[in-house]
Amino acid sequence: MTLPSKLRGILSMVLAMGVFIANDTCMKLVLGDLPLFQTILMRGLAAIVICLPLLLVLGHGRDIPRMFNPMLLARGLCEVVANFGFTFAIIYMAIADVTAIAQTCPLFVLMGAWLFWGERLGPARLALIVLGVTGAMLVAQPGASAASPYAVLGFLTAIAAAARDLITRKVPTDIPALVVAFAVIVVLSLVSGICMAVFETPVTPNPTHILLVTMAAVFLICGHICIFLAFKIGPAQSVAPFMYSLTIWAVLASVIVFNDIPNTLAIAGMGLVALAGLLIIALDQRRLV
Repeated sequence: MTLPSKLRGILSMVLAMGVFIANDTCMKLVLGDLPLFQTILMRGLAAIVICLPLLLVLGHGRDIPRMFNPMLLARGLCEVVANFGFTFAIIYMAIADVTAIAQTCPLFVLMGAWLFWGERLGPARLALIVLGVTGAMLVAQPGASAASPYAVLGFLTAIAAAARDLITRKVPTDIPALVVAFAVIVVLSLVSGICMAVFETPVTPNPTHILLVTMAAVFLICGHICIFLAFKIGPAQSVAPFMYSLTIWAVLASVIVFNDIPNTLAIAGMGLVALAGLLIIALDQRRLV
């Protein structure tokens, strides 16, 4: 029996969020022993080795030079800031906490669309942005004993990711999704390589480190493919809300792998961030009907 396309799209999105958290989990395990930029570079090189043959097999070889499109490069630089910020933050914070703060990204996208594209925000969306940011502050808990100064990196991640998503509107629609993902991987690898050479002393990885980084690269590519399939198979208004399953996967990884249990305020904050995002999606659906 074949599953309906809507359900297959939803399952693809939930799976995408799960493998993205699996990538973050592998990276956090390695970052306890290896420097930040070296670890990101290792993952990037592994992802390039895996992704390049995949591009050729799928017949996208002639599209690879299009990765130098200025909008794709700008998008890649925003991803560098978001990725560096998030990866650095999870060294010192629970994955669930950083993820919850970073999931304010859609709220910052709305703010950016209002500021830069002149899109109407409206009082309801403005109220939901305030609600989502309030939830993120509950997770960050500034001034509390549980607070981490690295929580600001979660907000930096969200803002940089929002800028990336706003720039995406200017990327030509005929560039294949895998080429877009490959461009991000290449830019991320180049910048991390430069930063490693300038700021770090490389550490020789052991076989476990190499295995974990390779697994992280596989999960990263699979996540991008699953997101592409999710929006290709199912309607966006049905699939998009399930991006918030990322928080659930992040909590599970924090508890099971790292024994990091969020406190009550953090859990409440995660709920508010997810609620704000889901209500914004619901408002958009009503506008489209």
